[in-house]
Amino acid sequence: MWSNESIEDPRDLEPEADAPRHFSEHILRDPVSECGPRAVVSVAPETTVADAVALMREQRIGCVVVERDGRLAGIFTERDVLLRVVARQCDPARTTVGEVMTPDPEAISMQDEFAWVLNLMAVGGFRHVPIVDDHGRPLAMFSVRHIVERLVDFFPQDVLTLPPHPRKNIARTREGA
Repeated sequence: MWSNESIEDPRDLEPEADAPRHFSEHILRDPVSECGPRAVVSVAPETTVADAVALMREQRIGCVVVERDGRLAGIFTERDVLLRVVARQCDPARTTVGEVMTPDPEAISMQDEFAWVLNLMAVGGFRHVPIVDDHGRPLAMFSVRHIVERLVDFFPQDVLTLPPHPRKNIARTREGA
């Protein structure tokens, strides 16, 4: 049962504890700016792969944006490391990000709807999408992590209060024996 209080914005409605919850379409229509995109971390095309990877490890991120003259020129991701550096046996200390980045990646704006971005990522197979301003300047990064966090925000009791996974307990018991 929903509360009988008179509230103008349906997003302000809080279901009672035993009421079933539904993922509402309004959440899909929210702009990505409401999903807490993270600040963009960028490098120049001349940056070595080794330096870019070190930065990604330091920042605990899966990609960096490549900027040229303050504008989005490409994206360099973990996938690029595997498919364009390791698979080609390139020397990370001598190979530049500009040589192995994904050039001119799809980008979104802060006003784009969550549903549209989900579609873009699903159809394109992207895990990261740069957010740019009207002039192509990188502002932030949207990632699969934002999708997961959005779902956890919507279903916190269902996700965050789960008991420990039984298989993990079995593995711990075996390891401790």
